[in-house]
Parts: sequence; structure tokens; C-alpha cells
Amino acid sequence: MFICSLSRRIFQSVSACPQFKISFTTSSRCQDWFIPTPLIHENVAGGWHTYDIYSRLLKERIVCLNGPVNDGLSAAIVAQLLFLEGESPEKQINLYINSPGGSVTAGLAIYDTIQYIRSPVSTICIGQAASMGSLLLVAGAQGKRYALPHASIMLHQPSGGYIGQASDIAIHAKEILRVRERLNQIYVNHLNKSYTVEEIEKLLERDHFMPAEGALEMGLIDKVLDTRKTSSNSPESLTTLP
Repeated sequence: MFICSLSRRIFQSVSACPQFKISFTTSSRCQDWFIPTPLIHENVAGGWHTYDIYSRLLKERIVCLNGPVNDGLSAAIVAQLLFLEGESPEKQINLYINSPGGSVTAGLAIYDTIQYIRSPVSTICIGQAASMGSLLLVAGAQGKRYALPHASIMLHQPSGGYIGQASDIAIHAKEILRVRERLNQIYVNHLNKSYTVEEIEKLLERDHFMPAEGALEMGLIDKVLDTRKTSSNSPESLTTLP
């Protein structure tokens, strides 16, 4: 409780300062518990090697994007993508997404890296892919974007705020409109179905929730996965993903 109350006081003091921030997220509340990271122990060459669970998954070319998208999480995801590309540029990377969204700039850093690297990136929605999370979901390689049956996907326009002089407020208002247009164009570029920027802008005017089947119908994803196949020839096999 002390950590949460301290965080609120810090946030209130920071919020009082002039700033501009574009967010692309759903609301979330402070949690009062800590979940330790599981450790994996392996017998390697007669000795024991201990990994945290995410490092072990990274060996299998699996990257997990969990929680709000911020600069710290973005830096970690980008570093993992670059590392895996360096290890094997032709092999697929599997990005599991469970996120309410977050910072536009942090999210676009991940998006640009996905497009930049040579390794194909398959995206899989578990839980939810809301706001910036949905944009990262649709950014995966064509034919390799998935959602599990009870996943929830939400799209909407970005939000932001600025405190300062009237002329500066006008400048930042113009900037957030430019960002909205850029994000809408990204959706248009990646959706399986043909939409105009104007149609996407109208669709994202308010929070637009959909189940996995709705995301498939809209063209955000390529398939809804029920179970993972074990055949090596299957696109959903254990060796190729998800």
C-alpha cells in the first residue's frame, strides 16, 4: 500500500508540471501484490543452469509483451527482437501480446523494429490487445497473426494532454492529429480487408471492442487458435508457432 500511495503522490506532482504525452491505452489501476518470476533449472553438460522463465522462452524465440506499453518495456522488447534477429535472421520470432496499450512513441518503437528486422514476427493475442496492443498485433507478418478464443481486442483513437501557453497547446493539438492520421494509416496498411483511412477514422472514433472472431472478420488477425498442433507441417506447430 505504501508503494501505491507513494506512486500516486509522485504522479500527482509530475502531472502538475507542463508536459505533453500521447497515450493509446485503456484504463488500469494500481495493483497491490508482487508476482515473483519463476525460475527454470536445467541439467546442462553435467551441471545445472538456472534461467528466469522469460530468458528460457527467449531461447525458443518467444517474446512476451505483458502490461502497459511504456519506454522501459519497449526498450526490452526491441532489444530482444534485435538479439533474436542477430542469432538467426531467417527464423520466426513469436510475440505474445497481453496489453491494455500505452505510450504511442514507445509502441511505435516496437512497431518499427518489427518491420525493420529480417526475421518474420508472428503475433499472438492472449488476454487482450487493446489500443496500442491491437496495433502491434496487426503489425505481425502476414498470415502469422493469431488470437486465442477468449482474447479481447480493442481499437480507438489516441488521447493526450498538454498544459502550457495557448500557442503551445495549439501546436500539440496539431501534433496529436498528425499522430492519429499516421496510426490510422498503419491499420489500413496491415488489415486483411480493404478499408480507407476515413473508414478507419470513423471506426476508431470511440472505443471499439471485439472478440477474437470479430478481429478475424475485420482482418486484424489471420486465424483464431483453439489448440496448438504437434505436426511439424502445421503452421501452428510447436516448432513454428504459436
